[in-house]
Amino acid sequence: MPGAARGVSRRRAVLVTFGAGWCGYGALGILANPRQGTTELLSEITRWVPMTALGWVWVTAGAIAIGAGLVARCPRIQAAGYAALASVAGLWAAAFSMAIPQSPTASGSASIWVSVAVGVVWVSGMDDPLPRAVRKRWR
Repeated sequence: MPGAARGVSRRRAVLVTFGAGWCGYGALGILANPRQGTTELLSEITRWVPMTALGWVWVTAGAIAIGAGLVARCPRIQAAGYAALASVAGLWAAAFSMAIPQSPTASGSASIWVSVAVGVVWVSGMDDPLPRAVRKRWR
């Protein structure tokens, strides 16, 4: 296993993995089958932007992240992917946070989306480990 994973960038793998999740959530969870509770809790956003458009925002953000994750040795492209992931998670975090006064159950969703957005931002700032040939030996 270590030999197979040697050339894999974990930061890029996070982009592809989360990007696929964002695409699936947008396509299956919002466009194809939006949950009524989610739709109601997002009323602060859906008053201005329809759920279909929000679904496509999730799919687009996921596609940007996947594309950024497939590009090697280009931190600026990767930054765009991380920004796409964090921005829609942050949007969801803000919307669910605004819904807490009307529906206290929104606090659970708000907590999750805040932690996802912050976690994505933290991972975006991490460096990939250097290749084994370049690493210094511990003495």
